[in-house]
Amino acid sequence: MRPPSLLSLTLDSALLRIAHIADLSNLPDHLVIDLFRDNEVDIVIAALQPNLTSFFEAWRSFFSRFHIIVVKDPELAKDLQIPSGFDLKVYVKSDIDGLLGATSINFSGHSCRYFGYLISRKKYVISIDDNCLPAKDAGGLTVDAVHQHMVNLKTPATPFFFNTLYDPFRKDYDPMTHVVKRNQRNTTYVDAVMTVPLGAMMPVSGINVAFNRDVLGPVMFPGLRLRKEGKHRWDTLEDVFNGLCAKVVCDRMGMTLKLSKDAVTVEDCVKELASIVRDKLGPQNAIFTKAADAMVEWINLWKSHGAQSA
Repeated sequence: MRPPSLLSLTLDSALLRIAHIADLSNLPDHLVIDLFRDNEVDIVIAALQPNLTSFFEAWRSFFSRFHIIVVKDPELAKDLQIPSGFDLKVYVKSDIDGLLGATSINFSGHSCRYFGYLISRKKYVISIDDNCLPAKDAGGLTVDAVHQHMVNLKTPATPFFFNTLYDPFRKDYDPMTHVVKRNQRNTTYVDAVMTVPLGAMMPVSGINVAFNRDVLGPVMFPGLRLRKEGKHRWDTLEDVFNGLCAKVVCDRMGMTLKLSKDAVTVEDCVKELASIVRDKLGPQNAIFTKAADAMVEWINLWKSHGAQSA
């Protein structure tokens, strides 16, 4: 048996201390990836269509090393078709109902992904739509979105900017533009850095998103839904809405005072935001009152189910 190399010994040592390493930005990307344990990541897929064969085959080389949570749309009647060779668990309507019981939150359509966020026990969650395929960069090489997300999550921004590291909409429009230009697509690949200043708002698209569940899990909630179905992006806007809320919470937990000093946890921040949404926006449209109710309900679900130890 060959003795371990100096590099492997160094990596093994770093893995024991990774939780205490604040800044990995000086390390090459491939070493950062080696410092991630595969069991730290859940990939969550919302299954809105029955045949997921082409989707999983396209992502096989990027997904196969991680655990995958597939949440089937509760209103999807047909059985799912998923190729073998993946470490995954499928959750269906009976699982949602059995675990959560009676709840005012509608987990149908795109919202079913949030059940995956809730029952995951991993530190990091990456969620990709079932009709989203790997992009190719300007040189024709396939982009490993999972790799980019993992590097991003371990690379801190400056205190005054929320740094996405790469523009997540470089192969598509941002959520709000997509709503009003449903049939248009951006075909120009722009490899750009996107930074959002402290205090500025930022919508989020659940099409391709990653987050530290330990930090932001309670604020990744299904709230604002324009129509009941939730089968199309323009039906829900809940990922856009929770992105705005998440940015406020990130700012508050850093150094800004958009919320009161009494809001000292992410859960506290979400509850206070719910109160603001209900008081300020609720009188203008009942949709916001429902959103506020969903925010409070989500925190209750998170405390009873989402915050449990693995």
